[in-house]
Amino acid sequence: PADTHDAAQARGRSAPAPVTDVARLCGCDLLVAQCDPNCCCDPDCSAEDFSLFTTCSVPVVTGDSQLCSQKAAVYSLDVEANPPERIFKLTDQVNPSIFCIHATNYKQALYLKSPEIPTPENFDQLLDKFGGATFSAEPDSWDLDREAQNPPDANETSRYEYGAPVQTEDAFLRLPSPVVSSWCSDANPAGFLVNQATKCIRSVSVEKCDSIQALSMLFYINSSILAVPKSSQMVNITVQSIVVQSLNGMRTLLSSSDVLRLPMVLDEVCINAVLGVSYHITHTDTGEITEAAAAFVLGAISKEALSIEQSFEISFTQENAQPVPLSGNPGYVVGLPVRAGFQPQGYPFPAAFLNKHSQLTILQSTSTQDCLAAQGARAPVLFGYNMVSGCKLRITAAVKCQPLAQTLLDVLKGQSFPEYVASFGNSQGQDVLDWVPITQLHISEQRISPTLQSSCQIPVSLGIEVKWTKYGSLVNPQARIVNVTATITSTTLKQLPSGRERIIPITSSVVFTDISSPAEPSYKAWPTINIKLPFDFFYPFV
Repeated sequence: PADTHDAAQARGRSAPAPVTDVARLCGCDLLVAQCDPNCCCDPDCSAEDFSLFTTCSVPVVTGDSQLCSQKAAVYSLDVEANPPERIFKLTDQVNPSIFCIHATNYKQALYLKSPEIPTPENFDQLLDKFGGATFSAEPDSWDLDREAQNPPDANETSRYEYGAPVQTEDAFLRLPSPVVSSWCSDANPAGFLVNQATKCIRSVSVEKCDSIQALSMLFYINSSILAVPKSSQMVNITVQSIVVQSLNGMRTLLSSSDVLRLPMVLDEVCINAVLGVSYHITHTDTGEITEAAAAFVLGAISKEALSIEQSFEISFTQENAQPVPLSGNPGYVVGLPVRAGFQPQGYPFPAAFLNKHSQLTILQSTSTQDCLAAQGARAPVLFGYNMVSGCKLRITAAVKCQPLAQTLLDVLKGQSFPEYVASFGNSQGQDVLDWVPITQLHISEQRISPTLQSSCQIPVSLGIEVKWTKYGSLVNPQARIVNVTATITSTTLKQLPSGRERIIPITSSVVFTDISSPAEPSYKAWPTINIKLPFDFFYPFV
């Protein structure tokens, strides 16, 4: 029978029945028929075992985290009881995300369906369904006049999407790479916005080098790139530079790249053979390719060589976009600037940087040592380098304290002091967890003088302490910043009598502190023996 309107609304508001019993789930139950230590959900543990636990390694057990509402098993220990007891609660957990799953009505996703085995009878049908580059895993019942809503090729000419093959007038832009073995395969398409660098081995014959397509520059630039997929707008690949490599490995950059150099045999040596190609693609923010350039490395091949190694690279750059310089990949490199930024209002991550170089800076010392003249002069903070800079401030009785304090603060911190520092040298703005907040402290020095009448506080120094640690493998540790503290020290400025003046030093400093834990040796150190040797132990030597 048909449902009534009220019944349908009530069913829509009610949560679906749980599919998984979370009380029976346990992610820390690893031992069979044995109690796992501190595993509060292990059914093999008894009350006596729970009394010996110190904590619950898995305090909360849930099912699918994407569901809007589900049951959660909460485990804890009552340490005040004698003996300590395990506490188990079954609570309702609500997912605050607006993109949560209300009901798992796609039954086919709840179990693994055995794939259909190809046979001579169904091979053609399976090939039509799964033989393309993409296919749909949705059941046929979900296709509700989809072709009428989205006709074929409706959006294919709008723009390139990430990872889509870069199309040319005949096929796609080739980026040779090793597939199964180390030998080059020319069937590897270059993906849009996918920076790649490959190396592979190419079989050659010097006598036939002029007929091997992969050794010729034409093989890599003769096909124009489509500005957008399946369009008639073409972008020609221009030659950006040509580097010629001799037999002994010496490279020379040619002054002109307009002349096309084709491979040829000269004195039993194949010259102008392509050893490396580097593509550089420029695109718009809407996914349209506007420029394409290729840099070549041409070399000579001796008659004894049976194969050569070729290298290929492709990179993408958005036009009218300023590249952000990196200071390491991933860890910081000593001597490169510390990257910093601030979080503008309304942004969930440090998207806007301090300046065009996105660096942490301090006051730069000048030859005049005048603080008021040094305002705006900044020096980048280089990772691993302890730095000290400063200037001198001449104060007279006519100087107003409050405006002077703000001016000195701008001299020490700059116009826009950053709020965050990148923990790695290649941290991106959208990676929120890769940014360390700067802790700002203020210290006041009280100086009392009975001859001076009124006083106020002016900043006299800025001290930045950067704590970093070695991250990753002991073989190749990466430098990672874990804490940054900026301390402003202020002093009391007394009103000077008329005709007197005072010179105050203003300083900025940066200190890097390695807080890495030392590696524990695999052996125990020998004990120290405190004994006194006889006076003639080394006789006859002194």
